[in-house]
Amino acid sequence: MSEPRPWIVLRHDPIVKHSDNLWSVEGDIPNMALRRRMTLAKMRDGRVVVHNAIACDEFTQKAIEAWGEPAVLLVPNGFHRLDAHPWKARYAKSAVYCPQGATKRVAQVLPVDGSYEDFKGDDTVRFETLDGSGAQEGVVRVTGPEGETVVFNDVLFNQPHLPGFGGWMMKHVTDSTGGPKVTRIARLFLVKERTALQAHLARLANGALARVVPGHGDVIERDASATLRAVANAL
Repeated sequence: MSEPRPWIVLRHDPIVKHSDNLWSVEGDIPNMALRRRMTLAKMRDGRVVVHNAIACDEFTQKAIEAWGEPAVLLVPNGFHRLDAHPWKARYAKSAVYCPQGATKRVAQVLPVDGSYEDFKGDDTVRFETLDGSGAQEGVVRVTGPEGETVVFNDVLFNQPHLPGFGGWMMKHVTDSTGGPKVTRIARLFLVKERTALQAHLARLANGALARVVPGHGDVIERDASATLRAVANAL
């Protein structure tokens, strides 16, 4: 296991309260123009699922703790491990889950309690491994009064174009910016069976879909079903 990372607070935005049981925080990534998003989903019993943890300032952490117990720590793939260890150190009772195909990399920084298939959720929060991803990534499906939200990580970006050389690289080399898409990097490293993933994305684009929350970029709240179907068709 690698050297533990301490609790290091990087610049981040205030909490965004999407609904009564769904919050998120967007923050910086070290030495990158790209930003990342932590999503928090509250189950009916008050426990909170933390997807892609970000070490936040004390004001934000106290607000999260007042909202619900951070009880489940979800490491969404083998590359999004930056703040997983300090979150587990702070919330020692948290159960740690990750996609089955990411277990080896995640276990390099903290013990893993199970895969997505092992999580016993409820009718409001479920984990689902994405078909065609080689079990390397999945989604969180959150049901609220306004319908269903699907939380992605790296399989789906919705990142606007960024300035500077880094932004040029992301636009022209990795094809990571410019609207909702499966990026070139995701196609190389996460997409193992294109047609299987395409079909899974199409199934997620159901009529009850109210919102798509990407790990990077803007939340999609307008025409979420049509947007996700278009991403699937373009894959």
